[in-house]
Amino acid sequence: MPSAFSKISELITITTPLREFQGHEGRINAVAVLPDKRRMVTGSDDKTLRLWDLKTGVVLKKMEGHRNGVTRLAVSRDGQLIASGDRGGEVIVWHGETGELLIKIEAHPGWISSLDFSPDGTVLATGSYHNKMMNLWNTKTWQQQGDPIECGDYSVSRIRCSPSGELIAIKTSNDNIEIYNSGTRKRVAKFKVHVSLTSSLAWTPDGTRLLTCGNDFDPTILEWDTTTWEQVGDPYKGHDYSISDIAIHPAGTFVASASNNGIRLWRLSNRRTVTIFKPTEHVTFSVDGSRILSGGSDSIISEWAVPLHRKTIAITTARDTWRDGDLSTDEELLTHTAHQKRCDALFRAGKLQDAVESYQHMMALSDETTKADYFDWSNDFKQECSALCAANGDAALAASDYDQAIDLYSMVIDLDSASDVIFANRSQANLGKMLWEDALLDADKVTELNPSSHIGYQLAHAALRGAQSYDEAMEAFTIMLSKLDEAPEAHIRDLRQQYVCPSEAEDAIRKAVIIELSNAPLRLLNTSSGILCDRDAQLNFFKISLEYKELLSFITKRSDLETERIKEVVAMHFRCVLLSHRWEEREALLHHIQDKDVRKLKGVGGIAKLQSFCKVARDAGYSWAWMDTCCIDKSNNVELQESVNSMFVWYRHSALTIVYLSDVPPSSQPGALASSVWNERGWTFQELVAPKVVIFYQQDWSLYRDDRSPNHKESPAIMKELEGATGIDPQALISFHPGVRDARQKLQWASKRVTTVQEDAAYSLFGIFDVHLPVIYGERKQSALGRLLQDVVSRSGDITALDWVGQSSEFNSCLPADIISYATPPCSLPSLSEDEIQTAVSSLRNIVAADLASKLYNMLEDMNAPLFANSRLRLPCIAFRVTEVKRRRGDAAHSTYGVKVNGLRDLVITTDETLKQFSRAKPTGQTFFLVRPWDRRLLELPDFADEAESVGDLSESESASDDTDESSSYSPGEEESSVGSEVHSRSLRLMVHLGQAFNALLLAQQRVGEYKRVASDHNIIAQVKDTASIDIMNIRTLDIL
Repeated sequence: MPSAFSKISELITITTPLREFQGHEGRINAVAVLPDKRRMVTGSDDKTLRLWDLKTGVVLKKMEGHRNGVTRLAVSRDGQLIASGDRGGEVIVWHGETGELLIKIEAHPGWISSLDFSPDGTVLATGSYHNKMMNLWNTKTWQQQGDPIECGDYSVSRIRCSPSGELIAIKTSNDNIEIYNSGTRKRVAKFKVHVSLTSSLAWTPDGTRLLTCGNDFDPTILEWDTTTWEQVGDPYKGHDYSISDIAIHPAGTFVASASNNGIRLWRLSNRRTVTIFKPTEHVTFSVDGSRILSGGSDSIISEWAVPLHRKTIAITTARDTWRDGDLSTDEELLTHTAHQKRCDALFRAGKLQDAVESYQHMMALSDETTKADYFDWSNDFKQECSALCAANGDAALAASDYDQAIDLYSMVIDLDSASDVIFANRSQANLGKMLWEDALLDADKVTELNPSSHIGYQLAHAALRGAQSYDEAMEAFTIMLSKLDEAPEAHIRDLRQQYVCPSEAEDAIRKAVIIELSNAPLRLLNTSSGILCDRDAQLNFFKISLEYKELLSFITKRSDLETERIKEVVAMHFRCVLLSHRWEEREALLHHIQDKDVRKLKGVGGIAKLQSFCKVARDAGYSWAWMDTCCIDKSNNVELQESVNSMFVWYRHSALTIVYLSDVPPSSQPGALASSVWNERGWTFQELVAPKVVIFYQQDWSLYRDDRSPNHKESPAIMKELEGATGIDPQALISFHPGVRDARQKLQWASKRVTTVQEDAAYSLFGIFDVHLPVIYGERKQSALGRLLQDVVSRSGDITALDWVGQSSEFNSCLPADIISYATPPCSLPSLSEDEIQTAVSSLRNIVAADLASKLYNMLEDMNAPLFANSRLRLPCIAFRVTEVKRRRGDAAHSTYGVKVNGLRDLVITTDETLKQFSRAKPTGQTFFLVRPWDRRLLELPDFADEAESVGDLSESESASDDTDESSSYSPGEEESSVGSEVHSRSLRLMVHLGQAFNALLLAQQRVGEYKRVASDHNIIAQVKDTASIDIMNIRTLDIL
């Protein structure tokens, strides 16, 4: 038998690696060795990276953070940064030493196809299969460095920076190579390389050559002169399948290329193959060039020795020959009987793959006569072997061991025993491995062998969907449905019921879009096209997007219609960025941008602001943006009404609100935000409190305080500035609740804000109070504010909106003429402690009759809430008749009056109004009341709105236990006595509260039963003379004009 060394020829195959690194749970898509020579980083479909110790093979860190499979890796030349990209378009940057996550970047709309650092590490270049842009990112700020480089009309497949950093080579999806000067960003060369898709490219270390490789139709490597961009020498030939990756030895002596039929190690000097290693998909050299690291679909990273000497190759090959058990003698190999016996022995030993390979080798060496002699044996062997392989393949497929299943089904196919079922099963296994092209080829074979079956089209749909060929996937799905409808077997036709036709899926998506957009502005700017879109255009943009086509291809069964995925995809696509800013003289208006690409307009004034806003939104990964100056048709009254009434909701549901501070220069110190005029504008109140996520930008569109956090509402320093500037507490800034609750506090927050249009002082608060009212520009400020406050009081019954000082409104005298009247904090009077209340109650208990106190309590408890309609306020109150008004000498600008009131202590009132003076001796025909607006909080009843969440907390057993305890604790007489005592105490507590000082309103009679409030420059503080003498006759409801 010849020795293993005698089999060595110029071409050597090595199948056993020096070592294997195992730990990933999905296909290996990227392998890189760090400059320290000690560590390696890998990325996988399992959505993780792993940092390995090359000496021990131990995983130093499992790096988690991606939401999709990791597709590409890059390591900076100094090893301080690791960048990884995934199928969702996200790039994550990690610390090269610790593996800690540094930042996430929404770099592209989808699948990251390539990453590379500039040699000096200051720039990261990224590309995607989903768009034609190469983005350059500054590695200090992680902001885009200049505009993206647009690569024709095709997506970016590979990016490689030259060793000097002067040039960037880009491979596009139409098989062009484009060369750009990294400094000027100008293209210096463009040329076609392979006859079909180029898979990868690499620079030689000296930068004088660029190598490219092709796919199945042109599996060669081409070498290009980087001074002339002409091809140099003959192609590297040897691969039979697509070359998925190439790498160049650090010394520039070897080239490694990965393919399904092996890694080939070529000598760069003569373009000849030196060695072939086990097949894989991704390959790189170690820093010193002594090792090759590779990874692929088996989830394993293999380490190979670079055989620099023939002796190393021979020893390795001899070891492989011994390991494989290839111990046959020359005589055995030359006799067919020996081959036959070998095949049978391997089959009986369960070594199916070896048996099949031996059988194929035997058939290849046999002539037709020999084949005829062994015809019966050959058929029996194929039948038995195929049956066993198919059965084992089915078991492997059921166990999700896809690699094993593919190998076993492939053996059946190699034995020419495959049916459409075998191809269908192998297609399923390929789908499990996400080998979309292989799965599609098998699916086509199923259709070829069984044209009437729906199975082939079903598999083709899955494969095409995985390969993101969504239009073709839907064509296959439609044919599948027709095959089910036409099937002769009833049970096959019944399968059709579980599927939905594409039109049903489209309707489900449309409904989800309508729901999602119900909380979005009517018109939105598409940041990719620069076009302002109405609802129909928004939907049309979505329908041509990759997300829509992917979603549509996903919805195949009725159960898919009910999944959250439809809502999630729709919500993700229609994430919208809203702008909050201060209007300036030259703003972009609707007629400036309608039916135009805003990106191409002349960038001056408001157009420049709009363009910068859209760019920031687009760079942040958002497709839709809205700016109030140009996205509302203010000539359309219906649209204007809806916009004003919905604006709070729009900002509340925005994915991000960008605040542009045009008066804050980039050199500003902390605190500049608090001084910005933006804080003083009326509309910016709701634009601040409504959004959940806000980011502030300075005059030059740089981040305020260089704060790179994703939400400035989570920045304590920025929130402290805003609190000081607005007076709004941080909790309200972060989690503001719109509505009429706490109306007086909200009015105070809004009181000092100004608007250009007077009615906007009220209209800008519609969302704050969650009211929907007509927008009537021209009605004047007092009317607009009056209608708002009327609605707030009517809906809430809250009288605190009547707590103000200043001028009365023409709308209703109980309301202020200007919102500035609410700037003064609400009147706050001293309150009694519980001990003081109990002491007062005890003193009243022997003075006030129980029935009188109870009657007072019941009358007040039965009082209706304030009713405000048609500018008339029906105010429940306790009214005290004024008996004397006398003017006192003092400031000529204001009038001060001494006032005497029945049942109240004497007091002084200051007002701009002139009051009629009178007394008991000189009475007047006009009636004046000093009234205490009735506040139900004095009853000390529980607020069920606050306690609603606790309703139902008690279990039935607890409730029953309470009933039992209560009934057993008191006899009927004792219980009645206890209840009566409690009612008396509650009534007396109310009288104690009514005896305290209160903020009163002065009312003057107009006509019978109608009154007007007399405005005062200060709060009118009144107090009853004698708590025990409060008269129930004073309780009434007055109509106030």
